[in-house]
Amino acid sequence: MRLKLAYGKDGLPIDLDDALNVTVVEPAFVPAMPDAAAAAREALKRPIGSPPLGDLVRPGMRVGVVFSDITRPAPSPLMLGAVLEALDAAPGVEVTLFNALGTHRPNTESELRAMVGDRIFESRRVVQNDAFDPATQVRVGVTSKGHETWLNAELMACDLKVLTGFIEPHLFAGFSGGGKAVMPGMAGQRTVLGNHDAGMVGHPKAIWGVTRGNPIWEEIREVAGQAGNLFLLNVTLNRDKAVTGVFAGGLDEAHAAGCEFVRRSAMVPVPRPFDIVVTTNSGHPLDLNLYQAVKGMRAAEPVVRPGGAIIIAASCWDGIPEHGLYGKLLREAKSPRELLDRISAPGFLEQDQWQAHVQALVQLKADVYVRSDGLTDDQIRGALLEPCRKIEETVAELLRKYGRGASICVMPEGPQTIPYVG
Repeated sequence: MRLKLAYGKDGLPIDLDDALNVTVVEPAFVPAMPDAAAAAREALKRPIGSPPLGDLVRPGMRVGVVFSDITRPAPSPLMLGAVLEALDAAPGVEVTLFNALGTHRPNTESELRAMVGDRIFESRRVVQNDAFDPATQVRVGVTSKGHETWLNAELMACDLKVLTGFIEPHLFAGFSGGGKAVMPGMAGQRTVLGNHDAGMVGHPKAIWGVTRGNPIWEEIREVAGQAGNLFLLNVTLNRDKAVTGVFAGGLDEAHAAGCEFVRRSAMVPVPRPFDIVVTTNSGHPLDLNLYQAVKGMRAAEPVVRPGGAIIIAASCWDGIPEHGLYGKLLREAKSPRELLDRISAPGFLEQDQWQAHVQALVQLKADVYVRSDGLTDDQIRGALLEPCRKIEETVAELLRKYGRGASICVMPEGPQTIPYVG
């Protein structure tokens, strides 16, 4: 059985014996829209739960348009082009573009040009959120969870905030898109830390595909509401990163419609857990580093049996990475249990702990092997994981451990799929 895994820009072919007990789990393929740009323009004119974008704009208004950073395959030129066309129809509107970095590193000029296109980059002012500089933020309130809300001051000075992005399953927020453009996208570090603390991330409903009852999603929605006057433009993508749906309008209404669209194609039932799960982090740009690849590990976790094994293929051209504290947290722990105990200790709160927290939870259920051209074996072991140089060889080793008849699941598109036992 020859399969191609989503890996980097070109994919990773693997060849498994046809006699093995292999099940391939992937989302239903949704074809690309014939004219996504036209669909985006139409969605802005006929939104869900909101007047058309053009009707919300008045001469002299300040409008902030938020777009995703380099870690997301959002088709920003398409979305920004449609939004700017609608905004430019009103005279005297001052538009600023905001790069929703959350707590990620700033993007370089070349990255920004690639993300939004040269024409938009050269004709518009772009502000990158700096979660680590309180001087760029303003306090807008306290959430019902008791966390202070600090948001980018320039964005808050805008009369209207247009949030762009794309919707996919998310490892602890249920789905991406929607209010995530505001929190964590345009939030201060202290707000992100509160939303991503051990109690929130460890909640049983902080998982793929769950919104209502998920404390992380509910607070994200609450923080977005505190940001004021919002309009949403989100898209959905297939495995080729082509646009399959456009959802515009009110934050709640448009995001809910997009989530339901993704849910129908992404949620895949399986009859029982597997001994071995081979997964990915959906390829470029999502598998740029090990931090992001935790999403692919978490995607496999619901369908691997306790004591089983997960093999994840992620290119990790950006390494662990070295910026942030995720790698440091891993290196300072001797085991996943020690890592989880430290993060769960009362009063512990550090940058990037959420990704280390999820990784530890996965590893306490199953062994995790990493196939990556961007990491050395020592780096992988230093991250408490096991190196895999060739997936077929690691599968063969595991079959010697579990038996030739062991069940194998392959998730070529990783977290684009939400597998569940049922």
